[in-house]
Amino acid sequence: MDHALGQPAAVETPHVRRVPITQAIQWLRLGYLDLTRSGWPSLAYGAAISVFGMLLLALAWGSAYLVPALIGGFLLVAPFAAIGLYAMSAQLEHRSPVDPGAALFAWRRNAGSIALFGLMLAVSLILWERLAAIVFVLSYGGNVPDLSSVARDVLFSGDYLPLLLSFFGLGAGFALMVFTLSVVSAPMLLDRPVDPVTAAITSMRCCLANPGAMALWAALIAGLTLIGFATAMLGLIVIFPWLAHATWRAYRDLVA
Repeated sequence: MDHALGQPAAVETPHVRRVPITQAIQWLRLGYLDLTRSGWPSLAYGAAISVFGMLLLALAWGSAYLVPALIGGFLLVAPFAAIGLYAMSAQLEHRSPVDPGAALFAWRRNAGSIALFGLMLAVSLILWERLAAIVFVLSYGGNVPDLSSVARDVLFSGDYLPLLLSFFGLGAGFALMVFTLSVVSAPMLLDRPVDPVTAAITSMRCCLANPGAMALWAALIAGLTLIGFATAMLGLIVIFPWLAHATWRAYRDLVA
């Protein structure tokens, strides 16, 4: 590995590699190996995320627009929430035993930048929730129904096609922007003493240099996450740590 931790030149001007389009499949394979090697600490992390997701879903059930807003928001803040799992992958990479306690506090090596990155994601989540609320209320006629009403009126009646198109179109555009700026940002902030702007620019350069591979990677993340939601969040026990470990592998492949 040509990466050398702590060298100023590498931190200031990280080199972005080009990878094959199908490399995303390799990231999933390596992420799964990390998951099996780390064992219960990764699954415990996934269980905590699953329980948190269940609580959010229960709180949002009465206001239907919040459910897809929170699903999209989950994808926005997931890179920050997975920092402990990135640290576990780094431990495995250095052939060290997995230390869950050390992994949970690994963010302290670059605490200021990671905290600022988390704040940026939190602001993105708040902005997305407000935009989702505005689109939903304007399109639905000023009411905020429960989820069962939405399933009946919006998804199956066919009378709210503009709502669906505008809601999911806005969500897709917002998710694309955040994905482009954050796909390798969190692992990079954990691994190197860089600032969030440098990490975000590097992440954008990775996407521009590898549009096919990153499009496939985004689709895999979205698809697997939706499976996790479709299983009443239980699937996230495995899927969340799997994707987090795979994201670390993607970062190592993409940023020299």
